[in-house]
This record gives sequence, C-alpha cells and structure tokens, in this order.
Amino acid sequence: MHPLSILLLGIAMSTDAFAAAVGKGAAMRDPRLTEALRAGLIFGAIEGLTPLVGWALGNAAAPYVTAWDHWIAFTLLGLLGLRMIHAGLRAPDASATPAARPGFWTLATTGLATSIDALAVGVGLAFVDVDIVVVAAVVACTTLVMVSCGILLGRVLGALAGRRAEIVGGALLVAIGVAILFQHLGAA
Repeated sequence: MHPLSILLLGIAMSTDAFAAAVGKGAAMRDPRLTEALRAGLIFGAIEGLTPLVGWALGNAAAPYVTAWDHWIAFTLLGLLGLRMIHAGLRAPDASATPAARPGFWTLATTGLATSIDALAVGVGLAFVDVDIVVVAAVVACTTLVMVSCGILLGRVLGALAGRRAEIVGGALLVAIGVAILFQHLGAA
C-alpha cells in the first residue's frame, strides 16, 4: 500500500472522531491543550487498536463485523448524543458545577463508537499485502491530531454557543450515528 494511501486512510478513519471531538470540546468548560491531547490520546489509541483487532479477526469474523458495524456505531453514538442533549436541556443546578472534562469512560465509549468502521477496515486489510502495524500507527496518529484540534475548535464554538453547545454536540453525535447507518444501509 502506498504511503499516501495509508495517510488518506488514516485521515478518513479519524473524521468521525474529529466531528465527535468538536461536539465534546463545545460541551466542555474551557478545555485546555492538555485536555485536548488527553482526549486525542484516548481516541487515537482506540482508533489505532481497532484495525489491528479487525485485521486479526480476518476472514472468520468478516461477515459478522461488516453486517453489524453500522448498527453498533449508530446505537453507541445515538445513546451518547441523546444523553448529551438531555443534559443540555435540563435546568442547571446552581449547586452543581459542570465537569471540566469528560471522564475516561465517556471518551473511550465515544472513541469506540467512532472507530467501529476502522475495525471493519482492519478486517478488509487482512486480505491486502499491507504492514498493518504501520497502518494502525498512522490511523492512531492522525486521530490524535484531529481529535486534539477538534476539542480546541469545539472550545471556540462552545464559548460562542454557551449552554446550547452540549445540545449541539449531542445532536452532532446522533447525526454521525445516523450518517453511518444510512451510509451502510445505502451501500447494501
């Protein structure tokens, strides 16, 4: 596989994570570079591991992964998005302060939801002459950069949108899930 193709694959695999990160950054209270890098590392690690797992599954799991990947991503992103919308619509509790950053498990779940397609790509790469470790490393690095930038971009958008940012971020996650579902159902 040509190095440019690997880079483009890495960028393509990280676009969902970027969009989710913009939503997360918009919902966060003043995210800093360290928090953006933390989110980027979590998303990048997950996004880099999923093609390795998919590649390892290879032929045996291909029909199962490709048959359900869009439903898994749709469900996880939809539930996370609806949770964010619900939190944004609730009346603010004067005694509660919003979390400065999302917890590890929230980021990991979102990262997993946006990387289901990378798992399926990994399965497909099992049938191609490619160094899967290089591909996974490129996917992880591009995701780290794009998610970190997405969090910081979301910070700017969040400052402009105020409390509505969490609702917008949740709607964005739901929209990503719906888009993944329609893309796969339309291709079927």
